[in-house]
Amino acid sequence: MNTPGPADKGLRLIPFHGLRYVPERVGSLAAVTSPPYDVVVRPDGLHHLESADPHNIVRLILPQAPTPDERHRQAARTLGRWLAEGILAPDPEPALYVYEQRKDELLQRGVIGALALSSPSDGIVLPHEDVMPDVVADRAALMRATEANLEPLLLTYRSGGEVTGAPDTMGATHMTDTGTPGRSTGAATAGTAGVIERTVHRPPLLATTTEDGFSHRLWSVTDAADLAAIADDLGHHQALIADGHHRWATCLRLRDEHLDEHADPGPWGYGLVLLVDTARYPLQVRSIHRLLHRLPVDRAIEALSGSFRVRTVDTALPEALDALAEAAATGNAFLLAGDGRFHLVDRPDDGLLARTVPVDRPAAWRRLDATVLHTTLLDHLWRIPDAPEHIAYIHDTAAAVAKAERDGGTAVLLHPVREEVVRELARQGVMMPRKSTSFGPKPATGLVLRSLTPG
Repeated sequence: MNTPGPADKGLRLIPFHGLRYVPERVGSLAAVTSPPYDVVVRPDGLHHLESADPHNIVRLILPQAPTPDERHRQAARTLGRWLAEGILAPDPEPALYVYEQRKDELLQRGVIGALALSSPSDGIVLPHEDVMPDVVADRAALMRATEANLEPLLLTYRSGGEVTGAPDTMGATHMTDTGTPGRSTGAATAGTAGVIERTVHRPPLLATTTEDGFSHRLWSVTDAADLAAIADDLGHHQALIADGHHRWATCLRLRDEHLDEHADPGPWGYGLVLLVDTARYPLQVRSIHRLLHRLPVDRAIEALSGSFRVRTVDTALPEALDALAEAAATGNAFLLAGDGRFHLVDRPDDGLLARTVPVDRPAAWRRLDATVLHTTLLDHLWRIPDAPEHIAYIHDTAAAVAKAERDGGTAVLLHPVREEVVRELARQGVMMPRKSTSFGPKPATGLVLRSLTPG
């Protein structure tokens, strides 16, 4: 995504002293990492991560205590103790970090750094989803208490997409400027891409493989010429928030708080991000599903009578998702689960949509499954408030189904939105319903943190 303004109006990514686990002080780097806080399926996933290693990062991003205030204080105490004991330590030089994730034929590379915060009106960093105020408030309280960016946001931008530079010695496939799989040539590459391609041929700072099968490697970039090349390149681009809208809103809130106290917010004027050029390394877009705690499947289906077509799909989950994809190709469609079967919901009544979906947004927004789910199903037919005690947002499809069956609720499974729809709505400044998309692969939490404490 190219920004229309000059270089100084684009992305500004600066080096920082990364806080990293000291390998000799933990069981393994894989055992102390975690998915992002909102991907952890609680309580099962939380307990699993806590038991993996006593220093797992989940103890900072999802601390457990009776009250929110005590949770945040506990995270701050834990972080302070780990720093004092040498579990975590800052790198000696400020750096940007090249980060690689790989699984089978999937390869993703990007740059981690401290990004200057900007408002949506600046057109530099584009959000595409609404946020939940209570989540932002909780994340802000945690960040205030710990004075740290505990996990990076995932942001994407688009270069020209040329695949050049040194060959990928590990044989992975990425994309050419035509969007087709290609391999690097021997020509020199400039800018961020060139720095990344040169850096990955050096020994990494760390390398580990997490239990999801992804291998992770991290390199520091401290050379002045490399840092200048990245700065000049990114200064011509804008970015889309792929993952981390609540963390971005949190960073903006805390920056503004510090601006009220000082003319310069200092380290609070920056946020920890991973920037990925999706012209070279396209991300996958998945759905985030809804778990309706207090609505059994039979009542959910009963409320849809006369408004949607409902068909029972007596197949396994993969085949049921195929049926959902086929139905979603021609209109709004959802898959309900929780009673041991799957129920395909599609063909909404046109008159119902006309009455329930707001007309003051672009047609692409009005047609979104997430839009119809929230405005027509949740608000109008099911009358379920969008509050944590009523709705959980779950990334993993099988986990959503299993929890619905175990708890007696309803899982609402959605088909993914196309990335080009997300980008176009973001360019127009139109927010999608909260938790509409899940871009990935997401960076592992715990590989590098950023302190907000001056000095």
